[in-house]
Amino acid sequence: QVRMVESGGGSVQTGGSLRLSCVVTSDSDSRANRYCMAWFRQAPGKEREGVAAIDVFAQTRYADSVKGRFNISRDKEKNILYLEMNSLKPEDTGMYYCASDKRPWLLPLRVSDFASWGPGTQVTVSS
Repeated sequence: QVRMVESGGGSVQTGGSLRLSCVVTSDSDSRANRYCMAWFRQAPGKEREGVAAIDVFAQTRYADSVKGRFNISRDKEKNILYLEMNSLKPEDTGMYYCASDKRPWLLPLRVSDFASWGPGTQVTVSS
């Protein structure tokens, strides 16, 4: 079983930056550092959408809306997932969720492809 807890959210102005972290813990039978990991977000009244994903080979995938502004990375030894967010815009506002799946390769940014989720951390960008 894998458990994830996000942190680092907050309120910033347009153009600002935030760094989200997701601490992953697992039981002895789980190898979370071999899982595909991702960040998703959900704005009020909208569906949850994929932001970025990273596999065990450090290959990455980004939503078009965040390419060039966000960077996903992971520390496999510490089992921490990061999302560096720069040049933030009001449309980046939402609850940001960490997600994982046992498959190690780079998965599509689809909610249905990820089995485990954290509780989320709120990001608010004001104009």
